[in-house]
Amino acid sequence: MKKTIWQLMGLLAISAMFLAACGPAATEAPAATEPPVATSSIDCKGAKSGDELSMLYQWSGQEEGRLNQILKPLVDACGIVLKPESTRDQALLDTRVQAGTPPDVAFWQVTQLVQYQDKLKAMDELGADRSSYSDFFLDPMTVNGKWLGLPIKADIKTIIWYSPANFEAYGYKVPTTWDELDALVDKMAADGHVPWSMGMESGDATGWTGSDFIQDILLVQQGPEYVNNLINGSVSYDDAGVVQAYETYAKWASDPKYTVGGAQGTLSTPFLQAIYKPFADPAEAMMVKQSGFAGGEIAKQFPDLVYGTDYDFFVVPGAKGLQGGVEPMMAFNDTPAVRALVAYLSSAEGGAAWAEAGFDLSPNKNGDGHYTDAALIKKAAAFYSTQGFTPDLGDTITGGFGSAEWKAIIDVLNGVDIATALAPVAAIQAEATK
Repeated sequence: MKKTIWQLMGLLAISAMFLAACGPAATEAPAATEPPVATSSIDCKGAKSGDELSMLYQWSGQEEGRLNQILKPLVDACGIVLKPESTRDQALLDTRVQAGTPPDVAFWQVTQLVQYQDKLKAMDELGADRSSYSDFFLDPMTVNGKWLGLPIKADIKTIIWYSPANFEAYGYKVPTTWDELDALVDKMAADGHVPWSMGMESGDATGWTGSDFIQDILLVQQGPEYVNNLINGSVSYDDAGVVQAYETYAKWASDPKYTVGGAQGTLSTPFLQAIYKPFADPAEAMMVKQSGFAGGEIAKQFPDLVYGTDYDFFVVPGAKGLQGGVEPMMAFNDTPAVRALVAYLSSAEGGAAWAEAGFDLSPNKNGDGHYTDAALIKKAAAFYSTQGFTPDLGDTITGGFGSAEWKAIIDVLNGVDIATALAPVAAIQAEATK
């Protein structure tokens, strides 16, 4: 009898190994500690040890490792078995959804909240804690009145990178107002230094660094409500406020006194090369306005440079809000394990775990005070104190608005009148938002 049992167990083990070898490649997930630890404050929402949770996301390598670090307390507390799958193929998610076999949760983009709005479960019905988030993080996650996306990861764009060593050498101070920035730019030019590196070449996406810059100027000159009104169409993209922002941008982006190579330098310099120029030896410019990811690019290109000494950033002075991207988690199924994940990520413990892992910024306000990386601590100070957070206009307004916006910027730098350049963009905006 014992021999029969052992033979049966052996067959089951071999079958399990065979099935695992034939199934889709799974990414590594944190293993639960057995037995589950019962001392955590984490609410398992009825999930039992061994309950599976399928996840689809675009992260891999170090990013995936950070996600596993964040989720390990949940895994240990509840015994949930994570079934992650990493892909950058949007078609895979589409196929799974259309086939009726979506993952339990997907960490994807805001536009998929609209695309899958009839398939998704509402976050509040899954037990998410709304009080952990500012309204301006939840608004983009809400579709037709339903809260469909949990904001889980963010980066900010409204920052300017510079070399503290060069600023000290030339007697420059970090500006605290827009007027001080304007004056600093003129002083740098008068000193014979090129203030800006504004290169925007990016293939079919050439122009996106210009649209980011102009949106930050709008946040200075008009504020976040104005930007949100551009998104909802109540303010036309050819409004006087937009024209003013383009004039401010074009003054710097088209003149070799203010930016490397003048207009043609702005148009033809690859955006990554533009990031490097203020940190080259000798420096080709004093500043570059770029998103948070620029810090990593500087570190990769110049491994001997030290953050805080050789490169650093400051928030665009005078901005009345921030521009940035927020990535959501969406849920296709309502299970105890999904509810436990949603509750955990929206809890104080989940927010702190995200910050401690250093996986960019957590929109969960409980992340504040738990960052350990110096650059993230500085970003977090601006992020959690901002009075407004606006998504990228081009990523948010549909119907080809983003491409039209980039073309308008290119046209202006090539000498086209601003009003003429903005007219077709405003027409697309009106059609997309009517």
